[in-house]
Amino acid sequence: MNCDFEEVIKKRRSIYDLGSYEVLSRTEIVKLVSEAVKYCPTAFNSQSGRVVILFGDEYQKFWDMTESKLKTITSEKVFEKTKEKIQAFKNGLGTILFFEDKDVIKNLEEKFSLYKDNFQIWAQQANGMLQYIVWTALSEKGIGASLQHYNPLVDEEVYNIWGIPSHWHLVAQMPFGSIMKPAEEKEFEPLEMRVKVFQ
Repeated sequence: MNCDFEEVIKKRRSIYDLGSYEVLSRTEIVKLVSEAVKYCPTAFNSQSGRVVILFGDEYQKFWDMTESKLKTITSEKVFEKTKEKIQAFKNGLGTILFFEDKDVIKNLEEKFSLYKDNFQIWAQQANGMLQYIVWTALSEKGIGASLQHYNPLVDEEVYNIWGIPSHWHLVAQMPFGSIMKPAEEKEFEPLEMRVKVFQ
């Protein structure tokens, strides 16, 4: 493994305390995310991953809406902590919404019926790779991010507010921004328990 790449993957961590200092311009961030979407591997070259990038007022609108939705299902005591978490995301620069295009997957299921039961699984795997590529690329540029899953709670509002096609399935949300507080030390399970080698 290339030593530089090894350092890059070690550097990628969940960063929850975000700031709004622009490490990269919006144009550069859009280019970085677009390149990840373009080059992310997908089964049968399906290219079913979709993203929406929210900046500025649109970004704030997403987290305001999410907070409002969470308030309706969370006890008052628990909501205070939830509100703090959401505020940490709102303090950042933007959010990337990750989707899968269900029409692409459906077409593949019809075209390659032998693999029908696998296309949903492969699409999720590819979307996970896309999320990881974007996250790692942001981290390499000094931008903090974390991966959130407020779907399906926010789905209906997301589709209505931003006019998202109904055949796009919301998978995850990635708030990002400048790093206000680095990630804490991480504990690892012994590799002997996780990696087996037979020679």
